[in-house]
Amino acid sequence: MTTSLRNVAIIAHVDHGKTTLVDQLFRQSGTFRENQRIEERAMDSNDLEKERGITILAKPTSIEWVPEGKANSYRINIVDTPGHADFGAEVERILSMVDGVVLLVDAAEGPMPQTKFVTGKALGLGLKPIVVVNKIDRPDARPQEVLDEVFDLFVNLDANDEQLDFPVLYASGRAGYAGPEDSVRDGDLIPLFETLVSHVPEPDLDPDGDFAMLATLLDRDPFLGRILTGRIESGRLEVGMPIRALNLKGEVVEAGRATKVFAYEGLERTPVLHAKAGDIVAIAGLTEATVADTIAAPEVTVPLHAQEIDPPTLSMTFAVNDSPYAGREGDKVQSRVIRERLEREAETNVAIRITESAEKDAFEVAGRGELQLGVLIENMRREGFELSISRPRVLFREENGERMEPYETVVVDVDDEHSGTVVEKMAQRKAEMTDMRPSGGGKTRLTFSAPSRGLIGYHGEFLSDTRGTGIMNRLFEKYGPYKGKIEGRQNGVLISMEQGEAVGYALNALEDRGVLFVKPGEKLYQGMVIGENAKPQDLEVNPLKSKQLTNFRSTGKDDAIKLTPPRKMTLEQAIAYIQDDELVEVTPQNVRLRKRYLDPHERKKMSRKEG
Repeated sequence: MTTSLRNVAIIAHVDHGKTTLVDQLFRQSGTFRENQRIEERAMDSNDLEKERGITILAKPTSIEWVPEGKANSYRINIVDTPGHADFGAEVERILSMVDGVVLLVDAAEGPMPQTKFVTGKALGLGLKPIVVVNKIDRPDARPQEVLDEVFDLFVNLDANDEQLDFPVLYASGRAGYAGPEDSVRDGDLIPLFETLVSHVPEPDLDPDGDFAMLATLLDRDPFLGRILTGRIESGRLEVGMPIRALNLKGEVVEAGRATKVFAYEGLERTPVLHAKAGDIVAIAGLTEATVADTIAAPEVTVPLHAQEIDPPTLSMTFAVNDSPYAGREGDKVQSRVIRERLEREAETNVAIRITESAEKDAFEVAGRGELQLGVLIENMRREGFELSISRPRVLFREENGERMEPYETVVVDVDDEHSGTVVEKMAQRKAEMTDMRPSGGGKTRLTFSAPSRGLIGYHGEFLSDTRGTGIMNRLFEKYGPYKGKIEGRQNGVLISMEQGEAVGYALNALEDRGVLFVKPGEKLYQGMVIGENAKPQDLEVNPLKSKQLTNFRSTGKDDAIKLTPPRKMTLEQAIAYIQDDELVEVTPQNVRLRKRYLDPHERKKMSRKEG
């Protein structure tokens, strides 16, 4: 039996059902045994991916499909790509490994801004798309309108005539069926398999040339060290053969041997003895090579073309936790352990950069956005780390003596009634509106060019302003001229004067002062932020004060104190909320807000110095 190869990427917006559809492709191709117990959304293997329902890491996998009654089989390598803008750098490199793309679009929501970004990259590379309108069984599905929107999107992205003549399938990934008509409500995914093998071409590469491969993903194995994944562009790779790595300029990074070669089978990496042009493989044996390097035979001197890695635009300080409760909830608190963990992250996550900070026991961690750094902090917290995290800062540049800052393209979909509020808030944050158009169904689509600095902490406010119905997507645009001062948080905070457990009586008295972040019985310390002041200045308060005892009992009035539930912040909300003189204390059990200087006298001294 002969086996033909197909390499395809699946592009979709967050939560449009991409990973669920891949699960069903596994099941129906026989990749999983009938009696094999597998989790839902098997491709989202990381805990955070499962919880948030997003794909963070790009992952290759492969499916063997044998058409009924045919003598040949197909090996379909599928790459599941991230759909969130903060992980966009991964998307571009992944597309260089494939010969076709499946664009998966929700039958109700239609193509979203992030879909536009990835699809634009795919069309620019000349890839021909297959469109799958997913979730066709939704009660609010509008398949034909969505198809028109996809066509308009392709036209706007300058798709050529061949790309505009795309095949369309209607599917339900969850129920496991697909068909050419939008009335389909049962069946299987055979029509999708058939479309994949007929529409995506076999890799047209040189099997007889010198071995060359572009490293597109980097992973680390405790036993094998660095593992580089990519598609072989030419030649043949054998286990044990000499190889070397070239950077984008053609300089030799290192030389070594391919000690192990892995192919992807289902969800597993399987060792193989050799691989040929077109195969997606992982190689162990090199210690310094990284993403965007060319891994090749020693005879190769010219590197393969590669996308440069997007520059980090945001940085935070990760410091040792020095609060009075340090070391009580986590077991990884020393700077040495934190440094090792961050260096390990930087080794496999090419979009993150780690440098020593000028402060004692602290590190500057630069990345592509709040979500990306938030995911790193959340992972560390679950591993038992305790950290103090600073407010995110954008990374400025100097060009021709002028200060430059990162800008982002922000695309917002809101109900018409909220568009005025969003335009006003974005203007306060120095954003310029570049487009405004109705997007149907009583919604407006607004496009802005905004300095990244102004967007820090805006997402929570945006959701409040739009009653949770707005959708915001951000993409790195450029470095542009510095826009001047942007107003931060308008309210001050309530700061605890004492250390101990919060008392209900004291919190009840403080409710008039603003919004509380803590509940009775919670452990507090001096300098900890326990609420938001209704006024612009910070206020020191005593949340431990208990009621004076007397011989008189008042009737009913204060027998049962009824407190408003405190405002609890997620990690990302806390990071976005704090000001420059505040920190977020992150432990495996708690996320607390605190002042950078806990002692009130030291705070006054430092504010005079900075003022």
